[in-house]
Amino acid sequence: MSEAHALDFSWTDLPTATPNLAGTGGRIREQLEDFRVVEIPSYQPVGKGSHLFIRIRKEGLTTRDAVLALVSEGLSENEIGVAGLKDKRAVTEQWLSIPNRHAAAAAALDDTPGITILEQTRHRNKLGMGHLKGNRFSIRIRGCEEDALERAQAVLTQLGVIGSPNYFGPQRFGRFGRNAVDGLRLLRGERVPGSHRLKRFFVASLQSLLFNHLLVERLNRGLYTRVAVGDWARLHQRGGTFLVESEDEAARAERLEISATLPLFGRKVKPSAGLPGALEALVLAKFGLRWVDFASRRGDRRISRIALGEVAVTDEEDGLTVSFALPKGSYATCVLREIMKVDVDALASQAT
Repeated sequence: MSEAHALDFSWTDLPTATPNLAGTGGRIREQLEDFRVVEIPSYQPVGKGSHLFIRIRKEGLTTRDAVLALVSEGLSENEIGVAGLKDKRAVTEQWLSIPNRHAAAAAALDDTPGITILEQTRHRNKLGMGHLKGNRFSIRIRGCEEDALERAQAVLTQLGVIGSPNYFGPQRFGRFGRNAVDGLRLLRGERVPGSHRLKRFFVASLQSLLFNHLLVERLNRGLYTRVAVGDWARLHQRGGTFLVESEDEAARAERLEISATLPLFGRKVKPSAGLPGALEALVLAKFGLRWVDFASRRGDRRISRIALGEVAVTDEEDGLTVSFALPKGSYATCVLREIMKVDVDALASQAT
């Protein structure tokens, strides 16, 4: 694969974890209500405090559309709190927060076509980005194969054992899937037009693409369901991260209690030792990069597998409805791709 092609996002470059199982086929997002998302907060408002928490339902609107409705009432964007960004081509439920002194501005949300206020309460602090546990999805797949129910059940059963790959989806790479190209150009010292914020997004796209490449390496080498000595593993339930120093941890990985984390390269991230570290160096070298090239970014570690929750699948007259819960930062399209075995990029990339 050429470097230019390797920098483009394409689902076809990312192997599934269930290639042995047939997909349902079908189509998603034919109607707004075919894709439903409900935010799972990391904490519940206590009912008193300096901030008004507002739970809304949006139809065909971005989170930013809701924010701008409040800005039109005189709030600054910095005063408005959100925990996550939700799809446009969907029916979504999420929380926002505003200072109590601006409580009257909440009416602007109910006056916005496509937005309904479901609940209002109060809390001590502003809602912050990332203040959520995850999201619950209910997705209609239309035009499936005749035995789609059995196929979907088989895939979901296997994913319950091995987990779903935690790839970054197309939303991370821009409209044409090429933002990582500009990220690499920036790290090489080339001039790239755009604001400082946009340039940071380009580099973030490159970090995400390298993560995907690392995950592909693990899948191709039989390391997907394993942890190796030198890995930094994370507990799925409690979230703690630790260095794998013994092969005895393999059993917990096979039970999907822990999974390896892979780096989003940056100055605060430690390189792995052993084989995991060799794979990190291999992927960096593929693009002529080094850890130090990401010194301007803080960096992080992202878990390599998703443990699905609240899984259900029901037969419909024209297809299926699949439901599942994912931790924050994970993409439903990664799971849908395992189930459907088709390219879900075309419509998923229109989400914001």
